[in-house]
Amino acid sequence: MANPVIRKLVQRVPYTLLEGADPNRVDVPMAPVGPSTQQVGPLVKKKKPGFRQWLRFDSSGAMELLELDRNAIMERLSIPARDLRILGPVFSQSSHILARERAMIVNLEFIRAIVTAEEVFILETSDPDVHPFVDQLKEHFAARYHSASPGGYNQLRLVDVGGGAYNGSEEMGVLVPRSSPGNGNDEENPDQLPDQLPFEFGVLEVALDVVCQFLDRSVRELELKANHTLDEFTRNITWSNIELVRSLKSDLTQLTGRVQKVRDELEQLLDDDKDMADLYLTRKLAHSQHLDSASASFQDDGYSKVSHFHGTASLASSVSLGNEDVEELEMLLEAYFMQLDGTLNRLTMIREHIDDTEDYINIQLDHQRNQLFQLQITLSTGALAIAIATALCSACSMNIQWVYIYDPANNVFVPYVSFTLVFSVTVFFSILGYVYWTGLFER
Repeated sequence: MANPVIRKLVQRVPYTLLEGADPNRVDVPMAPVGPSTQQVGPLVKKKKPGFRQWLRFDSSGAMELLELDRNAIMERLSIPARDLRILGPVFSQSSHILARERAMIVNLEFIRAIVTAEEVFILETSDPDVHPFVDQLKEHFAARYHSASPGGYNQLRLVDVGGGAYNGSEEMGVLVPRSSPGNGNDEENPDQLPDQLPFEFGVLEVALDVVCQFLDRSVRELELKANHTLDEFTRNITWSNIELVRSLKSDLTQLTGRVQKVRDELEQLLDDDKDMADLYLTRKLAHSQHLDSASASFQDDGYSKVSHFHGTASLASSVSLGNEDVEELEMLLEAYFMQLDGTLNRLTMIREHIDDTEDYINIQLDHQRNQLFQLQITLSTGALAIAIATALCSACSMNIQWVYIYDPANNVFVPYVSFTLVFSVTVFFSILGYVYWTGLFER
């Protein structure tokens, strides 16, 4: 039976139960009834605020769509709240690759993800630009997972204090990353890098590859648009073409800024070896597990193995210092840094092409302006000659004697007017000849 308090509220407020609902249930949705008798459909449950959809992706290629709030993702990945703000819409146009204790924050263009040593959480998977990133992750890690042996590179192995393989004895072992498949010896060869990158670097490589391909594709489209627009602008200088050039320069500025941000982020990482060392999440996980196992063994054995514990801890520190080599990550970042540098050079060439076209247009406009000046000087000189003839005729017209009977011997009107016209034409051509002689007019 329903609660009497709920039934009293239903009787006092103009609400009615939806059609087909059980009147004895308390959790039946109710809709208000307006002036009309038509009933309203069931109320839609809104999404809880603060929850965001994350696509979880692990090293085996398995995917899982999760809906987690801020506190759940912070507790699960041990990251501060400011890192989640970096992945928010406010910093959507910025580029960041940040290293944390157990995670890596990746915010590159449209790719926003949190990477750990074993899994990656991706935001905004409904964005069409993110789909290539997800597809490449599936292809990359699925192929590597199926082709790798049961003891893959991203797993951990135990070696004893002497450096040999762990034989299962009671001696304390050291956890280090397993060598890549196909490398039979355990000694590190400085001239040969592992065939497979750790999981976090594999995700970073795919993210950089997708972003660089996207930026390169955008640059190619901008190049085609620039060539067509500038050719049309050179042939016909109109207001619509000027507006197209202005839009082209705006797109070029925005794209250059986006490429520059990613390039600067990679350059900042390459300049600091400590930041690159902090990005080795698999290595840090191995060291953390080793210290935990060493501490547990020390507590179990008591004070009889104090010296043995200190020796193992010193070995762990030596392994940690020996693994601080960042050449693997440095080569990865340098490859994409050079690719972005080439993309930036192409954008610089497009800007130079626009500047050259603008200079050509300015020279062409200056030439047309000079032609207009020549026409203006010609017309002004002609107006001056006509004004001189008019002034002479006006000045002497009152002194010419008028006779009622035409007398050819005393007629001076025709010679005077003819002389005035000849003098005006002479002045006109004299001024134009002087202008041509000084080089003010084009020849």
